[in-house]
Amino acid sequence: MEDILRPIYQERASQSNTLGVLMIERTIGSDAVTDSFDAILLIIVKDGEAPLFIKHYSYQGKKAAMHIVTERQLKEWILLGTNRKIFEWLYNGKILFDRNEYIGQLKTELRDFPFYGRKLKMGVEFAKLIRRYMDGKALFEKKHYLDAYNHIVHSLHHLARLAVIENGFHPEVTVWHQVKQIEPEIFKLYEELVNSEETLEKRLELLFLASEFMINSRTYIGATHLLEVLEGKEYWSFNDMLIEKELIPYSVDLGVLIEFLVEKNLIDVHNVETKGTGVYHRHYKVSEKLS
Repeated sequence: MEDILRPIYQERASQSNTLGVLMIERTIGSDAVTDSFDAILLIIVKDGEAPLFIKHYSYQGKKAAMHIVTERQLKEWILLGTNRKIFEWLYNGKILFDRNEYIGQLKTELRDFPFYGRKLKMGVEFAKLIRRYMDGKALFEKKHYLDAYNHIVHSLHHLARLAVIENGFHPEVTVWHQVKQIEPEIFKLYEELVNSEETLEKRLELLFLASEFMINSRTYIGATHLLEVLEGKEYWSFNDMLIEKELIPYSVDLGVLIEFLVEKNLIDVHNVETKGTGVYHRHYKVSEKLS
């Protein structure tokens, strides 16, 4: 297969902009990893006209896909976990070209998982967890049980990913397999939600209670990155946070996370007078009890 695809990737490898080329071949049971293609060529480039460019090929009754991804997009996927297959591709792909050992160094970084990267990923996962938990609880209280179920499943998934990251690993496609080994208590929660013979209402009620305990026990570690950034200055408006480069990965979940941390007394609210009588600008600072 490599010989057939060589002209395609060699043309890219000869360009100075190309950092590395990997080939991922489909094996038995791995259709989801390669999107049912027989082979994936992952080409990492320094810069590109678009973050991602994909081209499909047919050969000898088979099919292949070429993914050209910029270094910036690749690092965003790794940081935010928005493309789960990328870890499988980087871990198991065959290196066909590696400029200045770029891919080799990237694999080492993924394996070592630097602590700063972990703190940011934990923060982002924790924010998503809080969003899903709060939305699910609101739906549960309105007796929209099926919608609440959907949210609690997602919140458990974020809790599972958070636990995996906390233990120094990257969450992969098979995150529940990882969690079963690392945090069996979270795995049991998921099993109870899916397999319990209790009514849906009762299952959700029990899950919200158990989830609340697990969330509370992880609040500080989940908020560590955000709190460290906020310690950079005394007071923040919410818009200041939104445009802060290090907080951009939190995206739409930042607001609900801030309010959750205010409730937990980890962030204090400071009211600043406006021109309107009795109306104040709401500013935020890290709680003095953490100083």
